[in-house]
Amino acid sequence: MRRFLSLVAICFFLSCPSFSQTAADSSADAPASKQDVERYLQAIHSHEMMKQVVEAMSKPMHQMAHDQFLKDKDKLPADFEARMNKMMDDMMKEMPMDEMMEAMVPAYQKHFTKGDMDALIAFYSAPTGQKVLRELPAIMAEAMEAMRPIMSKTMDHMTERMQQEIAQMKKDSEKGSGQNAPPGNN
Repeated sequence: MRRFLSLVAICFFLSCPSFSQTAADSSADAPASKQDVERYLQAIHSHEMMKQVVEAMSKPMHQMAHDQFLKDKDKLPADFEARMNKMMDDMMKEMPMDEMMEAMVPAYQKHFTKGDMDALIAFYSAPTGQKVLRELPAIMAEAMEAMRPIMSKTMDHMTERMQQEIAQMKKDSEKGSGQNAPPGNN
């Protein structure tokens, strides 16, 4: 689940492309203020976008729970899938969106100037920018669906490799402790 939440955050940050302009006005070169960033977050409908991304992510998450159920059907209760889906949905609803948005402001201030923020706001207020905002949740959902088998295969491989490494470390440790034992205690 932690991996998923990290992925949601990454997808959200990747979904906000940067379009900047060089400004002749020296105030445009000033660091972005908290109000500049808040205007930008309003222009991109960040709360609505975050909710849409969460909704779009729900289907792949439910599919992952379904796949896990099919994989371990004999070891899991019959209501596993329904319980997991409800738990994931509840956790997503409980995400502190306002706190997350507030926490993002300093990062934007660090990387963007007032001029950058003004350019971003102008872009996202224009028809093309609004289309990007409308289409992005569907694009992200489709991308996640396309990546799901790759992610699943990669995670299985990583898990297997880690288990092999742990097993090898245990063997090495057992060999080492047997060799370092005082005489007569082997």
